[in-house]
Amino acid sequence: MDDPVTGRTILPGRTILLSGGTSRAGAVVAAAGLAAGATVLVAGRDPHKLDRLRAEVAGIATFRCDLTDEADVDALRSAVHAAHGAVDGILHLVGGWRGGGGLAGQTETDYRALETSLTALRLVSRAFDADLRASDAGREAIVSSTAVARPLAGGANYAAVKAACEAWTRAVAQGFAKAARDADEPQRAAAVIFRVRALAGLEQTLADAFLGLWSASAADLGTEPVELGAGTPN
Repeated sequence: MDDPVTGRTILPGRTILLSGGTSRAGAVVAAAGLAAGATVLVAGRDPHKLDRLRAEVAGIATFRCDLTDEADVDALRSAVHAAHGAVDGILHLVGGWRGGGGLAGQTETDYRALETSLTALRLVSRAFDADLRASDAGREAIVSSTAVARPLAGGANYAAVKAACEAWTRAVAQGFAKAARDADEPQRAAAVIFRVRALAGLEQTLADAFLGLWSASAADLGTEPVELGAGTPN
């Protein structure tokens, strides 16, 4: 349902989780989610960033969690369920950039730092998979990069990790579709890839796109990446 005045998707009764959502993008999506009537949860590792986010966006609930640690993510699921029940949507915002210097400048340390986004995606999506399948409108989304389609030597590590995140998300989407087919039921859950050149300047665009997923049927969302715009170059 859309608000006839603002056009914003109304999400009363929905619970959404922003995984690694302590960034500027997380704050904007959190505020938009609250305005749309959703319960908004944010998970992150840094307690100071979580405190600042709660002060900036009144009404959200935050959970301290190392999203790259399986036991911590399992504890997050238990804490979320105890306080708010199952979730209907997840937006993965664990990310970052390291690159430059061609292939010679792509260090193993850089790769391992970037790889945390893939690890967090895998752990969180597995932990809350049953929630999204059980929801009458489960939605999961990642923020990827146009670098996947146009990789450069100086961003090889970054593009490789983002490509892996996209592959994982496509697999999640396939699982949702297969489960619906096997049960001979309408598809209710979907996983979506958003691509940006740079996220800075596109925070509200991301918020609108993510919340807008509930305005479309799961089967119509598909698995092709959705480019959100140019953003502000780094």
